[in-house]
Amino acid sequence: MTQSLHLLHVDAFTPQGWVRDACISIAAGKITDIFPYKNGMPMPEGKCLERKGWIASPGWIELQINGAFGVDFAEEPQRMWEIAARLPEFGFTAFLPTIVTSPPAVFQQAIEVWKGGPPTGWQGAIPLGLHFEGPFLNPKKKGAHNPQLLQPPNPNLVADWDAANGVRLVTLAPELPGAYELAQTLRERGIVLSIGHSYATYEEALTAFEQGFRYVTHLYNAMTPLEYRAPGLVGAVLTHPEITVSLIADGIHVHPAMLKLAYQTRSPDHVVLVTDAMSALGMPPGRYPLGGKQEVFVDGHSARLADGTLAGSLLKPADALRNMMTFCDAPMEKILPCLTSTPAAVLGLSNKGTLQVGADADLTLLDPEGNLAMTLVGGEIVYEA
Repeated sequence: MTQSLHLLHVDAFTPQGWVRDACISIAAGKITDIFPYKNGMPMPEGKCLERKGWIASPGWIELQINGAFGVDFAEEPQRMWEIAARLPEFGFTAFLPTIVTSPPAVFQQAIEVWKGGPPTGWQGAIPLGLHFEGPFLNPKKKGAHNPQLLQPPNPNLVADWDAANGVRLVTLAPELPGAYELAQTLRERGIVLSIGHSYATYEEALTAFEQGFRYVTHLYNAMTPLEYRAPGLVGAVLTHPEITVSLIADGIHVHPAMLKLAYQTRSPDHVVLVTDAMSALGMPPGRYPLGGKQEVFVDGHSARLADGTLAGSLLKPADALRNMMTFCDAPMEKILPCLTSTPAAVLGLSNKGTLQVGADADLTLLDPEGNLAMTLVGGEIVYEA
């Protein structure tokens, strides 16, 4: 039987706020206790790690990542578990491998790889399912997606798309003919619907909200912008704070002032920080693959197609956290939910994204300077700086 683990003298971020100088007790992959640990108290039985001043956050959950360490999930879906094993190096404890617009066989292969499960003895960030970003996107807002592979909404292409097969999130353009019928089918199968890569007007966006779209993929990017006579999709989102949005907080995809504006229009439980990282994450500058048989040029700051179009990011979640704290002039506790409890809520998960008794013991720990120091998944240390 695995012995219990106790993290001592950490500052724990819980749903009730900070528990300073805390002990977090873990057993059988679950959090069993969180309490202030005062000097002179007896050592708990089991393995004890004293980490004075460290910040204990719920494990970080990523809803949009295209790849890392030279591997693109849409180009090599069979390597999903291999890359998942290394994502704790960035503080991720769970994530959705994201498959961008690709041939239908690629989406099917991703489903089979996810359903096949991890190899024996595997440890890493848990793939909670899949995010299919495409192929039902508007060609006018294709971004870095291969336009030759875009498709109109087609129920025949989604026969195996359901939550039981791991498809948890689908991004599509609701203004396309047949999109609402397809969306209803996906929603009935337990899939979260997201608006993205869309040329929707303000009015079409409101209709999409009524049709069950409650999430928006990388707000501002690849969608109709805010104009004073034509509010567009962005205007619809900014004036409807009940819609959850994802943001790429690298300061490149979106101006810091616009990130702050989006954050100010809604509570943190309706904001998700995503990296939208591509295969060059964790790699040196060079040329890297992107789904749809495309090549991306990486200079160490951004990832772009040959024509200069942004093609994912190189953003790390710790940097996204720091950036949003700076851009929004907000303390850490006001931004941490955007990496933890909010993405968990998007997927309907109550056992992740939170530090409380009975929750999964997934933790991301930062040192007193705010640098990633340790990642735990299911109570096991899977990364230590």
